[in-house]
Amino acid sequence: MNIILTTLNAKYIHTNLAIRSLKAYAQPEYEPVLTEYTIKDPILNIVADIHQKKPKIVGFSLYIWNIEESLKVIRTLKKTNPDLIIIAGGPEVTYDYDKWLEKVPEIDVIVIGEGERTFKQLLDYYAGKIDLTEVQGIAYIENGIFKATPPGPKLDLREVPSPFRFHEDLPHLSNRVTYIETSRGCPFSCQFCLSSIEVGVRYFNREAIKDDIRYLMKNGAKTIKFVDRTFNISRSYAMEMFQFLIDEHVPGTVFQFEITGDIMRPEVINFLNENAPAGLFRFEIGVQSTNDLTNELVKRRQNFEKLSRTVTMVKEGGKIAQHLDLIAGLPEEDYNSFRRTFNDVFAMRPEELQLGFLKLLRGTGLRIQAEQYGYTYIDEAPYEILSNNVLTFDEILQIKQTEDVLEKYWNDNRMPRTIEYIVSHVFETPFDFFQQFGTYWETRGWSRIGHQLQDLYTRLQAFLEETERGDMNIIRSLMKIDYLAHHSFQPRHIWWDVELDANELTSLEQRILQDEHYLKDIVTPTRLTERNIRKHTFITPINVRPNGDDAMAYCMEKGYLITFFCRGHKPQFRFMRESIRSTDKIAMDSITVR
Repeated sequence: MNIILTTLNAKYIHTNLAIRSLKAYAQPEYEPVLTEYTIKDPILNIVADIHQKKPKIVGFSLYIWNIEESLKVIRTLKKTNPDLIIIAGGPEVTYDYDKWLEKVPEIDVIVIGEGERTFKQLLDYYAGKIDLTEVQGIAYIENGIFKATPPGPKLDLREVPSPFRFHEDLPHLSNRVTYIETSRGCPFSCQFCLSSIEVGVRYFNREAIKDDIRYLMKNGAKTIKFVDRTFNISRSYAMEMFQFLIDEHVPGTVFQFEITGDIMRPEVINFLNENAPAGLFRFEIGVQSTNDLTNELVKRRQNFEKLSRTVTMVKEGGKIAQHLDLIAGLPEEDYNSFRRTFNDVFAMRPEELQLGFLKLLRGTGLRIQAEQYGYTYIDEAPYEILSNNVLTFDEILQIKQTEDVLEKYWNDNRMPRTIEYIVSHVFETPFDFFQQFGTYWETRGWSRIGHQLQDLYTRLQAFLEETERGDMNIIRSLMKIDYLAHHSFQPRHIWWDVELDANELTSLEQRILQDEHYLKDIVTPTRLTERNIRKHTFITPINVRPNGDDAMAYCMEKGYLITFFCRGHKPQFRFMRESIRSTDKIAMDSITVR
């Protein structure tokens, strides 16, 4: 019996854990073939590839991000082979499964909820071993009549086989994200989240998980993301796993976790700050809202003071990058309230801050309560809201305009000194800067075109000059430092006009070369001379003198930014005072690069 398990991932680098879990559970009696595509792949190409494998059964793993494209594949496959058996599962069809069967008659069976045992029982049915009524947790239509069987007991996750031991995955481990789960379920009841529907938390076998991680690292996995809804719900378990990963990690591997910030104990953070290698761990923390009423309405228990303590302690430790999430459109969170939420969270300066927009997922409490809060939303996946009783569509668009520039100018860390100055000294709040710049960005159509690095600088400068915001002497100087910090070699293009003529440049270079004691602290590919100094340095006037010990601190003083480049090293910055006499020592200050 030829069986295919498939899905459409959002990106090529993603892998689907569900179909691997189904295959592992089905073995050894059955050998499903795993085949993954992306939502960008042409539908006919996907259909042709599956068709040529001549399957009897095709199982689809369905989510809000792939349901629409997957349905096109399913319908087309059925046209090419009406006898093909289509089994659908996943969170998108687990709820309202009667409506899905009515809407998509090409689907033969829907697996409801946890799928490993149910999928194997279905294979037993199609192999003639059991009756269809013996399969637990399915929905189907028989002779025009809708039928559903009750689900079986929850799996004992300590006994399920590993989904990570397939030889066909080995060549791709190093360049794709590996998703791993050590638990299922969530102890919280957030009404916008599907995880709140399953009561309780169940754990996989800890030692088996550790063996899987050893195997993955040994075979080249570089990014391993834990999909546990709250990885740190058990302090003892989290500490055990953190210790294991610290002790046995392979250099170059990164582990990502979803963390509940307000329950993270300070002693755990201190342990990580003291023992974790920099860059080994990455935390994703869902804040969603700092509005107490909003959190109460969605049954979300959150102590923002303790959450802030966690984020601050982790950031001060300097070992772990943090990605914080917000959701716009939650009940009773109007535009001004969301502005406060954004500023509350941005004040902690997370490495990344992501704006999400509420999606009324099938099966969630908020979808059931949509009328109560006046929600209008898109009928098709991903069911994103358009408005509610306190937030208009125009206001949602304003927040959306914020999202694009936040990603490019903060999350991508393109100009940290510049943005810090702007949000601290130029605009009333950080949200006001990102929102107003986002509107300016959108009105010029920049959200629909690509960008080179220098484009980001010229567009920010255009916005600030046109709106007459800030001291451009300071801002341009900080922008120059940020721009040059992103280059390992002398830049081929600069976004500002050349400000030094040839004679001035030569004079400055000679003054640098005169100070041999100073140059011995600079890493260069070769000894600097009059013939090669211009190849390995870049000199430009600036109006601020950065503090050498603090990458974000500076004072007003005219001078020159001197950047030294050497392969394999970060740019080395020095500041030369403009006012020194030609007979003086150069007295250049070093500048920290971040």
